[in-house]
Order: sequence, then C-alpha cells, then structure tokens
Amino acid sequence: MRAIDIRGGKGPRENLFLSSNIPKPTPKSGEALWHRRLLADEGTDSSRFKVGDEVFGLAYGGAYAEYVAVDVGMLMPKPAFLSWEQAAGVPETWITAIQALHVVGEFQPGKAVLWHAGASGVSIAGIQLSLDAGAGAVYATAGTEGKCSFITGTLGATKAFNYKTEDWAKGIKDATGGSGVDLVVDFIGGGDYFTKNIDVAARDGRIAMLGMMGGGIVENVDIRPILFKRVRIEGTTLRSRTLEYQGKLREKLESYLPDFENGKLKVVIDTVLPWDQIQKAHEILEGNQNSGKIVCTIP
Repeated sequence: MRAIDIRGGKGPRENLFLSSNIPKPTPKSGEALWHRRLLADEGTDSSRFKVGDEVFGLAYGGAYAEYVAVDVGMLMPKPAFLSWEQAAGVPETWITAIQALHVVGEFQPGKAVLWHAGASGVSIAGIQLSLDAGAGAVYATAGTEGKCSFITGTLGATKAFNYKTEDWAKGIKDATGGSGVDLVVDFIGGGDYFTKNIDVAARDGRIAMLGMMGGGIVENVDIRPILFKRVRIEGTTLRSRTLEYQGKLREKLESYLPDFENGKLKVVIDTVLPWDQIQKAHEILEGNQNSGKIVCTIP
C-alpha cells in the first residue's frame, strides 16, 4: 500500500516521503481495517458496523497511510453532512478537548476558562465546547493579531491575548478583576508559562497540561500559590489511556455530532493538501501559520 515513510533526516519535514512499498496492516482481535469504508472487522461489536460502512475515528499512530488498523471501539459512523476532510479534522482534536474540559477540568457552567494555543485544532474545539457548556468567560492566547481576531470574531471567545506583544497573565487578571480563571488548558509547559498559569488560576482552579511545546523543565518555581489557592495541576495524554476510558470519550463526541450538522459547532479547516505535499503541510504546521486543521488527502 501507499503510506508516508518516516526516515532519518535533519528535521521533521526532511523525514517524510511517500512510498508505495509499505505492507498493509493486519487487524488484530478487536480491530478493523479501515480505508474510508470498513474493509474487515475483527471486533466483537458487530451490531455497530458492517463491512462497507463509511466510518471515521481515532487511530493510534501510523495513520499516514491508505489502510489503517484501528480499534473498533474508537470508530464512528461518518455522517453524510461531514466531508471526508471535515471528518479527518474531528476525532483527535475534539476528543482531546472533551477530555481536557469535561474529564480533567470537570468544567461547570458559569466558570471561566483559558485555552492556550487558541488557534490550534484542540483549542478551536475547546473554545466552542466551553461556550456550549455555558462558560461565564472564555479566554485564549495566540501569536498573531489575526489569530486573536479569529478567536474572538469567528469562535466567539471573550478575549484573546497576543503572547508576543502583551503580558497575557496580566491581561487575564485584569479581565477577571484579579480572581483568575477556573480552568487553564496548557500545551506549552516550560518557560514562564507554568508559573503564569499558577498565577492566573483562581482559588480551587485547575490546570490541565496537555503538552510541553515550551520544554519540560521549569526552574525556580514558587509552589506556595498552589497551596494557598488549592490549585490542582494534572497532566494527561490520550494514547496511554485504557480503551474503556477512550471509548467513553468517543461516546461523548458522538453526542455532539448533531451540533456539527446544525452549525452550532464547526470543524475549522485551514489547509487541504494532497499527501504528496506532506512536507509542505508540516512546514505550515512547524511555522505556526495555521488557524485550524491541516488535512492531507489521499487521491
């Protein structure tokens, strides 16, 4: 089959090559072979799908390929109102956002939330989910004025802060009258973000750490505010979770699908490229140029 071959090189873009000599995966027990339609089903839940159904879902790596072996429990019927490009932009990002907001964050109506990397796929989903959950205020950070305008104008966030030109922590404190936000969803980790996240967290606030784009080491941290404000910090990854845990997130995502049809929730696609331009797709991603998902199509 054809797939993207990841080889040694100078950097991520130089590692990616389209190859036609990759073995087709063989589904194990509980898995299905997936190429838009279900081609083979080794799962036990035959009531949900049959061979030939159009499906989409969450893969566990190796998805730069024509054929993917995936756990049946993480598949969903593809609604007719979603294009394949839109469907590709849903599972990973929206499931991650659901996990951060509702499972780790235990978010409640009326609360305030801050999403870092506000124009990323996960935060675009998270901002919309926060508003849908009745958030009292939704804040975000981004690296350009255009992205900040997109976050407030298109997504409806309360305010977005350009982290390159302003002190976002001060902005959050000013916007909340000094009380801070009840939930911070962070992908950055290192640098000064860790201490600033603690600073803007409200009393009994929560910080969900989903990434370490700014590095994994934080030095000279004053932990006293964590104690005084009773801040809970929780790191999480999706792939290491049990299938039962992930299946519950998939069920929650499925409950939102009608809102994609009625326009309440939107899949934001920034760029669509054929997969023989995979290096260009990664160049856009690495350059932090996109607002929304970058999707590569297989002709």
